[in-house]
Amino acid sequence: MTPINRWNGRLYSQRYYDILEKRKTLPVWHHKEEFLKSLKENQTLILVGETGCGKTTQQIPQFVLEAVELESADRRKKFMVGCTQPRRVAAMSVSRRVAEEMDVTIGEEVGYSIRFEDCSSGTTVLKYLTDDMLLREAMTDPLLERYKVIILDEAHERTLATDVLFGLLKEVLENRPDLKLVVMSDTLEAEKFQGYFFGAPLIKVPGRLHPVEIFYTQEPERDYLEAAIRTVVQIHMCEPPGDILVFLTDEEEIEDACRKITKEIENIGDQVGPVKVVPLYSTVLPAMQQILFEPAPSLLTEGGPAGRKIVISTNIAETSLTIDGIVYVIDPGFAKQKVYNPRVQVESLLVSPISKASAHQRSGRAGRTQPGKCFRLYTEKSFNNDLYPQTYPEILRSNLSNMVLTLKKLGIDDLVHFNFLDTPAPESLMRALEVLNYLGVLDDDGNLTKLGEIMGEFPLDPQMGKMLVVSPEFNCSNEILSISAMLSVPNCFVRPIEAQKAADEAKARFGHIDGDHLTLLNVYHAYKQNNEDQSWCYENFVNHQALKSADNVRQQLAYIMARFNLKLCSTDFNSRDYYINIRKAMLAGYFMQVAHLERTGHYLTVKDNQVVHLHPSNCLDHKPEWVIYNEHVLTSSNFIRTVTGVRGGWIVDIAPHYYDPENIPNSEAKRVLERLYDIAGNLWTSRNCDHVIYSSQD
Repeated sequence: MTPINRWNGRLYSQRYYDILEKRKTLPVWHHKEEFLKSLKENQTLILVGETGCGKTTQQIPQFVLEAVELESADRRKKFMVGCTQPRRVAAMSVSRRVAEEMDVTIGEEVGYSIRFEDCSSGTTVLKYLTDDMLLREAMTDPLLERYKVIILDEAHERTLATDVLFGLLKEVLENRPDLKLVVMSDTLEAEKFQGYFFGAPLIKVPGRLHPVEIFYTQEPERDYLEAAIRTVVQIHMCEPPGDILVFLTDEEEIEDACRKITKEIENIGDQVGPVKVVPLYSTVLPAMQQILFEPAPSLLTEGGPAGRKIVISTNIAETSLTIDGIVYVIDPGFAKQKVYNPRVQVESLLVSPISKASAHQRSGRAGRTQPGKCFRLYTEKSFNNDLYPQTYPEILRSNLSNMVLTLKKLGIDDLVHFNFLDTPAPESLMRALEVLNYLGVLDDDGNLTKLGEIMGEFPLDPQMGKMLVVSPEFNCSNEILSISAMLSVPNCFVRPIEAQKAADEAKARFGHIDGDHLTLLNVYHAYKQNNEDQSWCYENFVNHQALKSADNVRQQLAYIMARFNLKLCSTDFNSRDYYINIRKAMLAGYFMQVAHLERTGHYLTVKDNQVVHLHPSNCLDHKPEWVIYNEHVLTSSNFIRTVTGVRGGWIVDIAPHYYDPENIPNSEAKRVLERLYDIAGNLWTSRNCDHVIYSSQD
């Protein structure tokens, strides 16, 4: 008798049985009974699964779902299993894969929820969501009563939201004895998790690893990107069939490598097989993600050289996504990491050496289907002496403003005694409280204000949230909505290597004299005026998918504004105040991120006296005397990115509390006010302080 699919009453397809046979070969399947028995007897469970065991292909959530469904006494009562992922790409791709394995439609019984995109419904019983989305759900449902079991996957990645979830769920578990928690990790911090979660039992699942041969370079490489490309070509020419995975640091590097590898192999000719080069990073299009799981290109001719798939990825492929068929891994030993300096309030994405744990994860990608090889583009001495054992968790190297606002919104007021797995630096917490106080989110006693209550509902950084919430006061909330949406999606401009000049000319046509924010507004308006036409986007070198996402984000932000009766309005386009009001509204959110043009030609940030330069990607054709900026990034130099010109007088009018002498200690207050009031035409002069650089001791 053919079984009926218990979720929707349909018959299982033959494909379901084919996939089921493959699932039964995974090591984690042989631990199913042990896992379910332990889950039944304990409220919290730690599972450490080595690379290749099958937990990341999401067998565990399916086991949990079966157990929950069988144990549910009241079949009419709604239950749900939630599984968190640190990355949105993983939440989307894994949910689709599991929906296929369960023979259901994505968005129905199996769904996902990521920032600005919810693909779930009232029938969803297994929901994949990013950890920050589970935090947002906790704001409206503090005890997470919709969930029967919560699975924290990839817990070892220790994102900021994951660490907050640890502390939050620890409290929720004490108040909900019926809730169960499964913490899944790939690395050796299991004992630390055990101690944190009340001595929870630990299950270890061995991996299905074939042997992986590790190769090191004899000498350090001068240029790891060129070395990686050279290694790919050599493997394709000399090694037996098998797909290649290359780890690089960011989108720009990956796209550059894809072009160069394709060109190099085309130049070799028919003596090697065809290749399919696939980029993988967090903002890659869903259609491209699907190509990852397609087989390598077929033979050129019968009996000819075999083809290969070459995946060029960020560290997202370390653990979050598993790509079958990978035999060769190229590891240059670097990744981009977020690093925050609370003293100067600069958060940067820096290219940093990976940890030994990450290097182990990367090499493990090569041994999933057959014996593999990992080419580490650094010396064995560097691996042993220079790499840290584990990656530092984000909470120790991030700006905590958003986290503090989230905790306050969750009703957690005692931040000092909140049960963090790793306690953040006191200075980082103090800086976060200071920023939120200046923004009006917290009062002087550290309590959420009415403004803070509203801002906490927006899934935006506090500065952007403030800009949006106060925009009706400047009669430009429609425009600020569009700008916020455009800032919330990846770069909308496309600059292909073969048409850089044409792309730059197209971008210049959208350029606004006052800066980048208004340039983004021009792009969005043009997109809507051209009926969201994909061919128009292609002709004008803008990313249709990014603009489509921005439009969706805008609709969701508008919905939140409507909930709080925030007026949607615009200044008359023909009025001289149209762009002035927009720039003032932006300044109301970003008054702490202001820089002044010095006589030497560089900019100086007003609050922290940092020498900075305009990022080369800016669209300004001149240097305004005062600018606000979205990001302060440290790459080859100190840059401020996404900048718009403002007037000095506006700063004094809009943020007098921030630039008040009582808020800025000693001589720094005098310097800031002298520079501000000089531009505003007020009483102070800058005669005595134009070239004075004050030290932090002042």
